[in-house]
Amino acid sequence: MIHYKSIDQSQFAEGTDIKEQERVFDDFLQDSLLEIQGSHINQTNRAPHEVHINSNQPDEEVPYIFLKTCNRSEIYYGEGEVPDEVARHLFRVVSGLESAIVGERAVQGQVKEAYYTAKAQRPLTAELHRLFQSALQVGKRVRNETEISHGAVSHSLAALEIIESFGNIDLKNARITIIGVNKLTADILKFLQNKGAKMVFLANRSQIKAHYLADPLGIKVYTLDEKQEFLAQTDILISATSAPHLIIRKEDIPEQKSLLAIDLAFPRDIDSRLSELPNVQLYNIRDVEKKVRENIEVRGAEVEKAEAIIEEEIQEMQEALERRKKFLEVKNEERRVKNSIA
Repeated sequence: MIHYKSIDQSQFAEGTDIKEQERVFDDFLQDSLLEIQGSHINQTNRAPHEVHINSNQPDEEVPYIFLKTCNRSEIYYGEGEVPDEVARHLFRVVSGLESAIVGERAVQGQVKEAYYTAKAQRPLTAELHRLFQSALQVGKRVRNETEISHGAVSHSLAALEIIESFGNIDLKNARITIIGVNKLTADILKFLQNKGAKMVFLANRSQIKAHYLADPLGIKVYTLDEKQEFLAQTDILISATSAPHLIIRKEDIPEQKSLLAIDLAFPRDIDSRLSELPNVQLYNIRDVEKKVRENIEVRGAEVEKAEAIIEEEIQEMQEALERRKKFLEVKNEERRVKNSIA
């Protein structure tokens, strides 16, 4: 029978040190492999204390698949029957239903990598092959046939989604200025470059931090004292500093200037009075969080569709395994009859 063991982030108390979490995950893998290896120990005449296995040096004798995602470690092993609950769990994982952010896409690639790594390192049972092949099919169907992975669920992606909602904006030619240096603005820079944005500027109070982020990306850096210069050539402005005061005031923007401004800071970086200007579109952190909540609600509404696909694929997998079982039974019987005649 196919079994699985699992450990995830929910099992740690809030604030648990990252190194401690990694140690627990490593111990989980080691202990799991030692537990499932009993028959192989007997076959090789090794004592349990002589067996040491880790994810970097797997024992090729043990047919297992080790899956590690952003928030969980799991091991699948065994042969014979695949219980529905085992398949259902893996299918929910690959669909993003067990992720911290429902519908996240990265887990599909992580499951694929786990399967391909395992089959390259050691022989797997036919049932493990079928289970993971079906899982990858489930992940593909869920993302193609539902909206569960659609819509931004992070502030950085939600800001980009707001920009893209303006159909008249060409990111490749738009002049974009980002104020602030932190993980949020670094993510936004990365996403903008992936979208083909070429004219991106970075403004920050600390030049050292700004150049550290901007130089590898070939981005021009401004000081905040140069805001009149960078604002004059900016079409899209994104600000996310930790300043306790306004960075951009209404008086800094020419009356007729066209500008899309997104304020991701709390307290505000951008004067709310900018919305009074005729050609300025201003969004603040509350607008961005509303967009995130809306997208999360859409994803939640798609869970039922994803679960229906999972149940369909469990049935399909079980039928395929049953066909294989009957085929092998016929072949074994033919072989038995042939041997008895001989």
